[in-house]
Amino acid sequence: MDLATLAALDESVPDSELTPAEVSRRALLRSAGILGGTAALAVTGAQFAAASAPAKDGWIFQHGDRPNVWLAGDHHIHTQLSSDGMYRVIDQARHATAYGLDWLVITDHGGATHARIGVDLVNPQIKAARAELRDTLIFQGLEWNIPAAEHGTIFVAPGSREVDVLKQFENDYDGSVKNASANSPANEALAVSGIQWLGQQVDKRRVADALFLANHPARNGIDSPHEIRNWRDADPRIAIGFEGAPGHQAGGLPKGIGTAGARGLYANAPNPNSFPGYPAESYRTWGGFDWMTATVGGLWDSLLAEGKPWWITANSDSHVNWNETSRRPDGSSQEQFDRDGRYMDPVYGNTVNSTASDFWPGFYSRTHVGASRRDYLSVMDGLRNGRVWVDHGALVKGVEVEVREVGKRYGEPLGGALIVKKGRPIELVVRITTQTLPNWANFVPALNRVDVIKGSVTGPVGDKDTITAPNTKVVRQWDTSGKRGTFELVHPLGRADEAQYVRVRGTDGNRSQPGYLGAAVDPAGPKLDVVGDADPWVDLWFYTNPIWVLPK
Repeated sequence: MDLATLAALDESVPDSELTPAEVSRRALLRSAGILGGTAALAVTGAQFAAASAPAKDGWIFQHGDRPNVWLAGDHHIHTQLSSDGMYRVIDQARHATAYGLDWLVITDHGGATHARIGVDLVNPQIKAARAELRDTLIFQGLEWNIPAAEHGTIFVAPGSREVDVLKQFENDYDGSVKNASANSPANEALAVSGIQWLGQQVDKRRVADALFLANHPARNGIDSPHEIRNWRDADPRIAIGFEGAPGHQAGGLPKGIGTAGARGLYANAPNPNSFPGYPAESYRTWGGFDWMTATVGGLWDSLLAEGKPWWITANSDSHVNWNETSRRPDGSSQEQFDRDGRYMDPVYGNTVNSTASDFWPGFYSRTHVGASRRDYLSVMDGLRNGRVWVDHGALVKGVEVEVREVGKRYGEPLGGALIVKKGRPIELVVRITTQTLPNWANFVPALNRVDVIKGSVTGPVGDKDTITAPNTKVVRQWDTSGKRGTFELVHPLGRADEAQYVRVRGTDGNRSQPGYLGAAVDPAGPKLDVVGDADPWVDLWFYTNPIWVLPK
């Protein structure tokens, strides 16, 4: 759905504020009798996913669509509507655009003040930013305090009811608003109900689409494996994944230019609500990525080995940004925020802030989504279907991955499932376009290694707190140092005798060590980030989502 159609459908916007093209589109929709917000839209997004997703023994496999365009974005961004935020929506959106992003999601913290007035107050800012930056897709969402767990991104497709749906969701299901933060079966059930409620709003066509992704899942150890599985299974159309790499990456900048703290602000230890099965190493990032994602054969792979989609992303979690000069004005206090629902607009502070832990959206972390076209629903569809790769520090310009039957010209792209006759030879094809431009630290990154990770699909686990996938390991490492331009790597996967998946990662190769589960599983994985010695610019990685293979 294009911007003109979305604008035309939003009945809260009067005709006088629309462009001529949007007025024309609205007239067309009225004449066709389908104007009325998203209520009368054709079946799209989550509705299509529900209708088309086959299920066999609890597995979900789908053919993937080849993307027409890759759109970089960030689904975790805060503004002055967050109790720990600083900037206006337009500040974040303009910087995101300048740093190369195509889409972003505004996700101010859920809570009493935001639920009361914040979710309403931010909407006019978002609409104004959409009007100002017509080539940038700006979603409204919120950062959900997941009952009994961590935070998560909730966002919906733009439309006349986006505020209504988000506000009702926050008031009925936010862990802070409902005083439901502690671990308890009742609070875990409330989280599941919230995800299901969002799916019902799509079914009722109050919004055209809605998505949920868990944020910084291993930071405090309170997203237990069974909770993650329960969210995913509550409504797979809505709950689609978690942050593979958290924001706050500037927290690792060395002393002299930064705080010499922890990448991602992952400097924590278990607390009474933490899952006891998580090791001490899970409370740190590994090469800037969350332990659940960075560990080959770990929790993420245990989810993939069930044969159910669960995708990763990378975001800024921008609140207050490093090396920036603004500050809150005098009189803009917590008391003022609680009263007004937002901090006052930032002012020039005459001082460079080198102690902040965040980068601007797009400055360091990017989530690349393969979309059919440049519009809101296509981005959400790409995310839902796993057509995603992520990188730090603009490590590469482009990544295309597919699995194909040997001899065939085309195969299945990221997030897809290759359904192939049993016994046929198959191969993985990786096409990389190396970086030619300096990143925002002003150097041209070099991709020096690409790894292939392969695992068996073994079906649903008996124990929902399973955190390992014993059959998953690194099966190929290519030395790509010195390669330039666009090049292709091909790895034979043998004959398609079992259900399996394959995923890819790459690195500048500056910091590696055997993976958490040992060198036999991952001989040169990302290195455990040590607090005080974790400069994010000298340790760059990209990760892709998997492709499935299903012999028939």
